[in-house]
Amino acid sequence: MVLLLCINVYAFGQALKPGFDVDEYVGVLQRSALQVDAPYRGQLPKFTSWERVYRSPEQGLHNKFDVWLSQDKATIAINLRGTTSGRDSWLENFYSAMIPATGSLKLSKDYTFDYKFAADPKATVHVGWAIGVGSLAPDIVDKVKRHYLEGVRQVIIEGHSQGGVLSFLLTSYLHYLIADGRLPNDIVIKTYCSAAPKPGNLYYAYDFDYITRGNWALTVVNAADWVPETPFSIQTVHDMNTINPFIHVMDMMQKQKLMVRLYIGHIYRQMNRANGKAQRRYTKSLGKRVYKQVKKYIPDYEQPKYAPSSNFMRAGTPIVLEPDAEYYKKFPDTSSNIFTHHLFTPYYYLANKIYK
Repeated sequence: MVLLLCINVYAFGQALKPGFDVDEYVGVLQRSALQVDAPYRGQLPKFTSWERVYRSPEQGLHNKFDVWLSQDKATIAINLRGTTSGRDSWLENFYSAMIPATGSLKLSKDYTFDYKFAADPKATVHVGWAIGVGSLAPDIVDKVKRHYLEGVRQVIIEGHSQGGVLSFLLTSYLHYLIADGRLPNDIVIKTYCSAAPKPGNLYYAYDFDYITRGNWALTVVNAADWVPETPFSIQTVHDMNTINPFIHVMDMMQKQKLMVRLYIGHIYRQMNRANGKAQRRYTKSLGKRVYKQVKKYIPDYEQPKYAPSSNFMRAGTPIVLEPDAEYYKKFPDTSSNIFTHHLFTPYYYLANKIYK
């Protein structure tokens, strides 16, 4: 038995384990930094222990990914690039209407992205980032299959900023490909979403946290960084489970005295109308209007039907990097650089200080 265990370790290399590993995370930052221009990389130590074996062409809205192979050739890391200076890359972020978490997106004459990001029919996701994953998905799945044939059973999905939020959706997509028998079921996936915005609504977050239960998906957040606080979230009574007291509040109020009914009914209608109106305005402005700009970069893209929700939520096991006074001496708040706390260097600094 001991001999068999030794053979397995030798044959398959280091096994991925759940939970936050600071050395793994530093590797995520190092690989992510190599996707951006040198001035934005910061002072990270040179990366040497993994080998980049593939860099994809740009697809969709300026999306791109790298594939890295671990030294023991047991694991690949799929590193998704974050936002670039390109206008189309920023459009992907601002195109923040929601769509159902299961459906299809027609991205070109020859390609319709059929996707499943969650099993719950109430789950919805950010349409721009769904396009990002859809644009890269065929190439990514091909690389996973190719490395699987070479004996690689372990995959790290990773990215920083936009790359981090794409990591949520890619993890979900690959999970359901495995569940549906379209990828081998012995593939092990671990996810690091670094400095990531919110990917979808509460029911998507529930689904994601359930399928990655046991600390297999980490979302790493610098508490001083504003990016993970986006997109804006608007909750209405229709974003809640079917059985809730708020959607039936007017029926419940019939038992109250007349003046109480009138007063509380007036307040409730005001609040409900205001949130509903804000949600519809959000979808119109950041869905239908931005769609016209997206068409300039993806001419054959067909506008989907948007979900009546803007209730964005965080997902994943949170790894909070809490700044202290010493941190703010090194990285002071400044209006001249709104990304001060979002770049690789402050994340690297806090991760090492707190976890090493």
